[in-house]
Amino acid sequence: MSGPARATAHASSRAAVLDVIRAAGTISRVGLINATGFTGATISTVVRRLIDDGLVVETGRAESTGGKRRVLLQLNQSSRYAVGVHLDHAGLTYVLTNLGGSVVARMSRAGAGAEDPPTVVARMASEVDALIDGVGVKRERVLGLGLVSPGPLSPTSGMRLTPPLMRHWEDFPLDRALQEATGLPVVSDNDATAAALGEHWSGGVGGAATFAALYMGTGIGAGLLVDGMTYRGASGNAGEIGHSCLDVEGPECWCGARGCVEALAGPSAVVAAARADEGLARAAGLDGGSGRRLTSVTADFAAVTRAARRGEQGARALLDRSARYLAVAARTLANVMDLELLVLTGPSLAIAGSVYLPVVREELDRAFFSRAAHPVAVRLSRSAATAPAIGAAAMVLQSELVPLRQGLRLPENLGDSEPVPVERSSA
Repeated sequence: MSGPARATAHASSRAAVLDVIRAAGTISRVGLINATGFTGATISTVVRRLIDDGLVVETGRAESTGGKRRVLLQLNQSSRYAVGVHLDHAGLTYVLTNLGGSVVARMSRAGAGAEDPPTVVARMASEVDALIDGVGVKRERVLGLGLVSPGPLSPTSGMRLTPPLMRHWEDFPLDRALQEATGLPVVSDNDATAAALGEHWSGGVGGAATFAALYMGTGIGAGLLVDGMTYRGASGNAGEIGHSCLDVEGPECWCGARGCVEALAGPSAVVAAARADEGLARAAGLDGGSGRRLTSVTADFAAVTRAARRGEQGARALLDRSARYLAVAARTLANVMDLELLVLTGPSLAIAGSVYLPVVREELDRAFFSRAAHPVAVRLSRSAATAPAIGAAAMVLQSELVPLRQGLRLPENLGDSEPVPVERSSA
């Protein structure tokens, strides 16, 4: 564990114990006492109920330390499942994950396009059914459906301020409509926040106290976790680093501001610059000369990336320029949040992460304000292409099984070490 002892607020002792077991992978009852500060009787009762509910199983014994070998506990991965859906203009991504957040089924389908929202919702419900039925999972084991899309979102009225290609979704009550269509409880958030939560739930964050996922899909955003808790801000739209300003005289962004990171470095900006260069557009296949015109930003960005890999200097220069802008945005985010870890993720970084990763690393190594105190680890997500959908499923698992609240605060201590003091709030 790096830095000072940290704590996470859970809604109940059951939620706290289950979350510690999830984070530890395997842990003994004594380890749970040390990590939570609960009494042995409380741990015994909670663990017994978790086993009875099928959420936790006993799995062998720990190495002997001179006394009786301790029985180890772990999640029963196949006891519960969750659906995650990432809705974007360019495509729909579906995943079904088990209790530990591992993907057991996935599929990609055509995006929202220009279709009316009710038509898309009906299609989504059918595709969710196909996803679940395709692997033979019993419906009663599916806890719910997590839905994520480009932000910003409104808690009461859907997507209030949408990217240009999804303006017809403004004010559509997407979560309620999908819940009615699927019969599953639905939780929603923006795609960048979900991507960060997915990294945390699946164990990709380790002991980092302050962590961010820098997300690039059709746009740019960030998801933030502080002490294991997602930081969402007043309206759930924290982390919109794509709409921070890099140039006050820069191009106008769809959000209404000028010189935004997204307007300068986003996939749409890269594609627009490539199309403006006749030779590069032809080399990347963006001119429609082959009779097949690419229509999504993601597909066009992938075409520019392939051209760069083939040695097309103009394409590589555009990606390098985008990467430098994104690196400055990453430094700003790291400085403001004093990050320990930054994960690059999202469909566009799944395509071009090999270009962006070294540029972001170099920028943070060179100019991160607190570099004398500690470095910022930077890595590419192992599941960058499907990170929002995986995170959407993790939202369901967290909300249903380990809900958080302000109250009891538990230290991050997952080993079988000596008991540590428990910090408790006054609430």
